[in-house]
Formats: sequence, C-alpha cells, structure tokens
Amino acid sequence: MLKMETPVCCFTPLISMFLTNILLSSWTLVVSRFTFFHEFSFFLQVNETKTSFCFGDRSSSDVIVRLRTENGRDEWLYCHSNILIQKSKYFSDRLLENRPTCQILDSRNCVEVSCPETCFDCHVSVLRLFYVSIENMSGDAWHNVMNALGILRVAVELDCPEIVSACVNYLEAVPWEENEEEEILSTIPGMGTQALAILSRLEPVDHSVVATIFISGIRFATSSLPPNMSDLKTSTQEQLEYMLSEDDDEPLLVATEEVRLEVRECMKRLIDRLNAFLESLLCEAQESLELFQSHLSDLSWACQILTKLEIMRELVVSWTEVSDKVVKVVQLAAGESNEVVIMTKLKAIEVASKVLETISYGSVILPTSKRLHMVKIWLPFVRAARPLIDDFTSKSNHEGEGEGEGEGEVSGELKIDAEMWQSLESTFVSIILALPSADQAEILNGWLVDDHPRYPDLTEAFDVWCYRTKVAKRRLAGPCGKEGQS
Repeated sequence: MLKMETPVCCFTPLISMFLTNILLSSWTLVVSRFTFFHEFSFFLQVNETKTSFCFGDRSSSDVIVRLRTENGRDEWLYCHSNILIQKSKYFSDRLLENRPTCQILDSRNCVEVSCPETCFDCHVSVLRLFYVSIENMSGDAWHNVMNALGILRVAVELDCPEIVSACVNYLEAVPWEENEEEEILSTIPGMGTQALAILSRLEPVDHSVVATIFISGIRFATSSLPPNMSDLKTSTQEQLEYMLSEDDDEPLLVATEEVRLEVRECMKRLIDRLNAFLESLLCEAQESLELFQSHLSDLSWACQILTKLEIMRELVVSWTEVSDKVVKVVQLAAGESNEVVIMTKLKAIEVASKVLETISYGSVILPTSKRLHMVKIWLPFVRAARPLIDDFTSKSNHEGEGEGEGEGEVSGELKIDAEMWQSLESTFVSIILALPSADQAEILNGWLVDDHPRYPDLTEAFDVWCYRTKVAKRRLAGPCGKEGQS
C-alpha cells in the first residue's frame, strides 16, 4: 500500500507559529513573574529593618546625597533610597515624586542638599541616624544639648518625625546650662508645635501658684532653723526677695492681701523670737552672739521684703521699742572675741539703717518722742562703732594680704558698702532736721563737743539749724508782725 508523505516544508509554518506562541507565552510569564518579584522585593526592602544596609556602603547604595555648603564644601554620601524614603518626607518627595534629582555616571540617583557650613556635621549625623534604631539609643548618644539641638534643626528641615521626636524627648528631659537655655529660646519657637514641649519648663505659671510658693518660702525663711541649714535659709531669702524685685520684667509675685497678711504674721513671729532672745541675753547672758547675729540678719532681710510690700510699720514700731535692748546687749558683750562683737555691731547697724531710712522718708509716721528716741539711741552707737569697724576691717585686710588666706577671708564679711555709711549719714540729718529746734540743738551740741565728730557729719544739719534759728522770729511773725513793725 502506498503511503502518502506530507512534505516537511508544509509543516514548517505551523511549527514556527506554535513555537513562537510558546516562546511568547513563556516570556510573558517570565516578565510578569519578574515584575511581581521586583515589586514585592522593593516592598520588602522598604519595610525591612535598617540593619540590612550600612551608611556609606557604596556597593549597595542606589542614591547619593550630595551635601554642599556656601564655602564650596562638596561631599558625596552613599545612601539607600528605601531608607531615605522611610525616614524623611523631604527625601521621599525628592525620590518618589520626581522632584529635582539627577543621575551620575554609575546610574545612581543623586539628591543635592545645600546647608550652612555650621550645620554640615548635623546633616551627616541625621543621615547616620536613619540607619540605627532610635528607640534603643541611650541619652549619651546625643552627646550634649547643643549637638541635639543642631540635629533637631536639621531633622525639622528634612521632615524626619522619628528623629524630631527623639530629640525633643532628650532636650525636654536633660538639664541646660545658661547659654544652652538662651540658644533653645532663640531656636525652638520657630520649629512649630512639635518642638514646643521642650519649653515646658520655661512656661509662666498661674499667680495663685506663685503666691503659694511665696507663702511657703516666707514661712521657711522666718522659721527657727538649726545652724546647718543656714545656707538653705539664706538662699530661700534671696529668692523671695527676687520674686518681689522690679527690673525689666514685672515682679513675679502679685502682692495680694492674703500674701501681706501671711507676711505680717511671719514677721511678728520673727520679732517675738528676737524679743525673747534679748530677754534671755539680758537675764542670763548664756546665749551666743552668733545666734544674735542670725536674728539680726533675718531682720535685715525682712526689711527688704516689707519695704517692697509697703508694710514696714510693724517692724519699725517693734524695732523702735527694742533698740535700747539691742544696744545694751552689744555693749555687754565685752567677754566675746573682738571679731564676734564687731560683726554683731555691724548687723545691728544694718537693721537700724533700714528702719531709720524708712522713718526719714516719712513712709512710717512716728511721734516726735519716738523719732528723738531713735536718734539718741543709734547716733552715739554708730558714732562709736564706725571707727572700730573700719579699724578691724583694715587690720584684717592687711593680715590677709600678708598670709594669703585666713583673716583676709573673714574681713570680706565685715566690709560695708561705703554707700551705706553715706546713706545712714543723710538719714540722720533728715530725721534731726524734722525734730523741734530745741531737740536739734541738744543733738548738735553733743556732736560738737565730741572728741572725734568725723562720723556722722552733721554739718548740713548744723547749717540749717543756724539759719532757721536766726530768722525764726521774722519768718514766724507773718503778715501781722510785719504790719505792726511798720
């Protein structure tokens, strides 16, 4: 039987078409699979941990961050696009939304970033931080406040929320030096709400909170404390005085009636303790003058507080009543060391000068007899004490210069500002000239017969008294007297 054979050439087109279809289908499948795996691989890379890459690893880098400064500095930093996209919205926009980028010879994308020379290192630090786990960083990794502040500036500029949050947490928690605080104040407000938590420690508080703090402080500062707490007490007194001070800013404390009432009560207890102490010294003389100095120091500080609150009257009246006791106690302290006596006299004069100044200004009105009493008590005391204080201070300074240390340090505590002596002298003149003429004459006579009338110098009071006395009849005669004479 004869077989019919189909020529091979007849099947060639069919085979070719079949093979072509197979090849096309296979290529489509390969391309689809490649596209799928490429996209999935990119998704995994974007979401994988940063430990997969190292900052500056050129072999795995697919993008270069080119840092340029105005001084011509130009650095190429090898980075990874998935890391930059994850950690910075700025780089995400540049790399994903076709904002200005360029390609270099090895086909890497290049993102140029301009920065000031002073911020260059901080830009590099931010890029390095993209590659570490921020959550596990210790506080020491930020090095210091100024470094963290510089990184925060760059992180805000590059829109890196994770680094911004970490910087804010660090700066909000650590202590600041004064220069760091000023830098923070000048920088943070311009960074928006995300960084304002850093300034929480500097925010003003409600007046009621300030009043509560002040009242607690005044109770502590006027309480009877052991000697080992004297430094704390002095520091508290200084801060309370600062709260009432007026400078470029308004006083921290608004002096309400509640505050004034509490201050009056505290000062009353302070004066009562002084009275009891004076009685014990006069009766038994067993208490030390060092403790007396502490009482006087408290009163000197109290004068500052009461003057600012304009409630000096109670202290002025009380000091007027105990002045003779104070002077007597100091005069009876002959058995104490010279230094202790001199220091006690100095503290007593400090309080007396502030009380007398209040009287001379007329801020507290006292009867003539009380004002005359104060002059008769304190004028002789100050006249006798001033040369002793100056002499002791001079000797202490001389010994301190010779020995280097020791006595010279003590003399620093004994020094009084020359303005205080001058102010006290003017105060005496003002009070004397406000007394009746006969009382003025008595005081001036005592000053003139003194062997050493150098301090206080009452020449001005003497001149005014002479003039007033000479023209008294004519001036007091008035219009009626003039008509009778004519």
